[in-house]
Amino acid sequence: MCRTDNYGYLVHDVETGKTASIDAPDAKAIKAALEMRGWTLSDILITHHHTDHVEGVPALKREYGALVTGPKAEAEKILGLDVLTGPGENVSLGATDFYVIGTPGHTLGHVVYYDHAGGHLFTADALFSMGVGRMFEGKPGPMWEGLEEVRALPDETLIYCGHEYSPDNARFAQSVDPRNAALKIRAAEVKRMRDTGKFTIPVSLRMEKATNPFLRADRPELATAMGLAPGTKPSAVFAALRAAKDNFK
Repeated sequence: MCRTDNYGYLVHDVETGKTASIDAPDAKAIKAALEMRGWTLSDILITHHHTDHVEGVPALKREYGALVTGPKAEAEKILGLDVLTGPGENVSLGATDFYVIGTPGHTLGHVVYYDHAGGHLFTADALFSMGVGRMFEGKPGPMWEGLEEVRALPDETLIYCGHEYSPDNARFAQSVDPRNAALKIRAAEVKRMRDTGKFTIPVSLRMEKATNPFLRADRPELATAMGLAPGTKPSAVFAALRAAKDNFK
């Protein structure tokens, strides 16, 4: 973890020795993690343009000459991009391939990186444990559609998100889905983990599908919780959930 609550991730391709940082929130923290493992940074994969995900790019490029890949839809907002990518494309790190999924909403060009072979999904601020990022730039419909594509991935997929927001997300999730037994178990687990200084990430997609209200916006109980009729479009339920979370104390 770095900055205040950002998660940073290093991905190492064993076959070639190439190493990527998923986003670049803190150059010093990334450099220290690389040195501890004896790795050299070859790549940086950027998910979106927000400062707390790109601030370390210039220093890391100077230090390692890393190749920086990021969303073509946000190319004008991210300095230092070498390779542009977008939804439906693949990005290679040595022998490891990442499939790019478009997840607009938090920002319009936000993408996530899915390692199919390893079962790892790097979601940055599109999807958190029991939550999603604020809808700063996008619309509910496209954001929900992007999350539907993510939700369709294998249940055993492990999610690596961009922030440690799990305790607050658990409180909101329980406020709108109080009868969800799996959510109660997950919320208690998160509390135990954070009380003992442990990270709540990664988390399985199976768990998120059972506990994250934003991935369950097509469930009638979530529509009812939002004061909407069963059968309301999931995107409208999603929008109501996001608005409720924005105002949740």
